[in-house]
Order: sequence, then C-alpha cells, then structure tokens
Amino acid sequence: MIRKRIQTFRYAFNGLADVFRTQANMRIHAAAAAAAICLGLFFKITAVEWCMVALAIGMVLLAEVFNTAIEYLTDLASPDMHPLAGKAKDAAAAAVLIAAAVSAVIGCIIFLPHFVRLLN
Repeated sequence: MIRKRIQTFRYAFNGLADVFRTQANMRIHAAAAAAAICLGLFFKITAVEWCMVALAIGMVLLAEVFNTAIEYLTDLASPDMHPLAGKAKDAAAAAVLIAAAVSAVIGCIIFLPHFVRLLN
C-alpha cells in the first residue's frame, strides 16, 4: 500500500520534470514566479498578499501542466492535422493566457503600491 502511494508521487514528479524539461513556457512561468517571490520577500508583503501570490503562481503553473497534458493527448488521438485538435490545443493555451493575465493583475494590485512607496 505504501509503495503504491510512493509510486504515485514518483509519477507526479516525473510528469512535472517532463513539463519543465520540454515546455519553454513553463520555465518562463517559473522564472516569473521566482521574481514574484523575491519581490514579496523584498517588500515584506502581508500573509494575505502571500496567499494571493501563491494562488496566482499555482494557477499559472497548473494551467501550463494541464495545457501540456491536453497537447500530449491531442497529439496521440489526432496525429494528423484536424480542425478540432487545433481548437482543443488553442483552448488549452487560452486557459494559460487567462491564468497568466489574472496573475499579472494580481501582481500589479499587490506590488505597484509597494513600488510607488519605494519611489516616494
């Protein structure tokens, strides 16, 4: 029982490693997440702000993982070009775009006042 649970974590970490290894956008999102964390530490943001930053980061990374999974499954199910396969991939990419845009708005709401205070 315990070995099976451990194996499921191995599968999950293998999937995460694959996404980081094969998807340039995941690495870009991770760099943006690291920048947000550094800004949070620099500005000493509140616990509530940390929660919002963590949720935003998680939302973008999760969307990118789902996008990759949908791309893999679409390529498997439809190796030839098909309009619906393209629509599925475009919709998955749109989900990442929405998550990233919402995260950028959250970042602006949290960090812009800190930048303004720093400049004054």
